[in-house]
Amino acid sequence: MNRAEAIEALLPQTQCTRCGYPGCRPYAEAIAAGSAEINQCPPGGAAVIGRLAALLGRAPLPLNPVHGTEGPTLLAQIDEQACIGCAKCLPPCPVDAIIGARKHVHTVVAELCTGCELCIAPCPVDCITLIARPPLPPPPEPAVNRLRYTAHTERLERRARERAALLEARKRLASTES
Repeated sequence: MNRAEAIEALLPQTQCTRCGYPGCRPYAEAIAAGSAEINQCPPGGAAVIGRLAALLGRAPLPLNPVHGTEGPTLLAQIDEQACIGCAKCLPPCPVDAIIGARKHVHTVVAELCTGCELCIAPCPVDCITLIARPPLPPPPEPAVNRLRYTAHTERLERRARERAALLEARKRLASTES
């Protein structure tokens, strides 16, 4: 296991971007490269900072308030009476914990939700709130979060490549027809 992988294994895998990086892996790589401090992860808080400090042989630092504050593990909830089915909450969810389709009510799969908060801002009717995660169901394991995040990211990248290829094919077709 390389240094970035060891660091990533200690992060909570919420993929919340609050550290200033697009996910836990890029943050781990930045720490390993020496371009990020170990105190930028609010979901991990003091516990993760302590584990990172021990791994890297550094002194623990207090959580940098620029990135947020430490708090309870969160869970997103959708007010299904207010949901208009716009589907704007689906793409930002880094672990695909929200299910639904356009023009249909959406819901959060509690067993998968990391409480990252990324679904809140795109909701045009403010029907998504975060609550302290109840004891059951327990939060997903970091390894599961990492796998779901990787699958989510790969799917988005594949769709972007497919769209780009389709656009290129249409351009070629249009240029041969003129």
